[in-house]
Amino acid sequence: MDRIRIVGGNQLNGVIPISGAKNAALPLMIASLMTSDTLTLENVPHLADVELLLRILGNHGVDVAVNGRREHQDGSYARTIHFTCRTIADTTAPYELVSKMRASFWVIGPLLAREGKARVSLPGGCAIGTRPVDLFIDGLRALGADMEIDAGYINATAPKGGLVGASYTFPKVSVGATHVMLMAASLANGTTVLHNAAREPEVVDLANCLNAMGAKITGAGTADITIEGVTSLSGARHRVLPDRIETGTYAMAVAMAGGDVTLSGTDATLLDTALESLRRAGAEITVVENGIRVIGHGDAIRPVDIVTDPFPGFPTDLQAQFMGLMTRSTGIAHVTETIFENRFMHVQELARLGARISLNGQTARIEGVRNLRGAPVMATDLRASVSLVIAGLAAEGETLVNRVYHLDRGFERLEEKLSRCGAIVERISD
Repeated sequence: MDRIRIVGGNQLNGVIPISGAKNAALPLMIASLMTSDTLTLENVPHLADVELLLRILGNHGVDVAVNGRREHQDGSYARTIHFTCRTIADTTAPYELVSKMRASFWVIGPLLAREGKARVSLPGGCAIGTRPVDLFIDGLRALGADMEIDAGYINATAPKGGLVGASYTFPKVSVGATHVMLMAASLANGTTVLHNAAREPEVVDLANCLNAMGAKITGAGTADITIEGVTSLSGARHRVLPDRIETGTYAMAVAMAGGDVTLSGTDATLLDTALESLRRAGAEITVVENGIRVIGHGDAIRPVDIVTDPFPGFPTDLQAQFMGLMTRSTGIAHVTETIFENRFMHVQELARLGARISLNGQTARIEGVRNLRGAPVMATDLRASVSLVIAGLAAEGETLVNRVYHLDRGFERLEEKLSRCGAIVERISD
């Protein structure tokens, strides 16, 4: 099993290219099930989750053609993938595939809309909370679908004549459920209005792609989205937006380790709240052409309290990284997690590096320390994994991060990107 070895103490200087967003690429790939034409996606990251979803889509009859990777001067890559699903080969998404990645459950929307039926295993994924599927079930039922749970599967059947547009209010904001309802409603009969919908940039990206395919969606990016159903969708060409979580992660790494790095190929408007929190912590952040410049001072980190919230609030997917940054602050900071009830598993691993963190319910109290010291640590989930890498960059001595397969799910070429900027980081394969 691979590990990542980090020797801390080096500042980061240079350019880090930002990849396409995993959280945008996955629903966009699933949208290929909705048309018999070819959907071409540019800027698709090379990640374990993407490769797994390619297998899952192949199971449903999607033919995939991957263009060669082309390296740019800044070290970034462009990967274009063509998806063609002439016919749906299988409307069942089996447990052995869906259990490995929660987002694969989202195929239920396109399968139900296009074929009128779907049998999809209940999902798996990171153990960061219960994340029930009730919202998906209730939403699709509002469109007229019959939804039954049997032996660990959801059996979904559309009414004769197809799904029917409706007004639906999400009882709580859910990005995944919003994705599914956007896709399902695009091929429903009549108009669907979604209230309390997720406003994340990845939702907007999916809506833009569906509109390019012939859907009629307005209001994406607000809490109220209107979808006028159409009879069919065509192919399209769409570029995956930059990964705001990767952007924020590397910005926090620079703030903690110190240095001067330009994050290229990204967009500051995708994470205004997180960048403002970083500025308050003492990092200098400026918008430059095609990216963001981050200057960090390393030993002058100010304590900042954050509360995670749906977009445009502070992203839950950056909570662990920001906590890592706060371990070196000059005072006491508080991090409150409101999205997932079990997303503090990184706390005990940060403590192994010398962090002083105490928990009270969903709030962590972080007392900054002058120095962290390297130690062996264990990655527990995707975002927790990279928080340990960030901490290791600033720690004295060697940090060894175990179980880095979590990292491979969401960060493309992490060791290479950091090494280009002066970090001592390497992957060790046993």
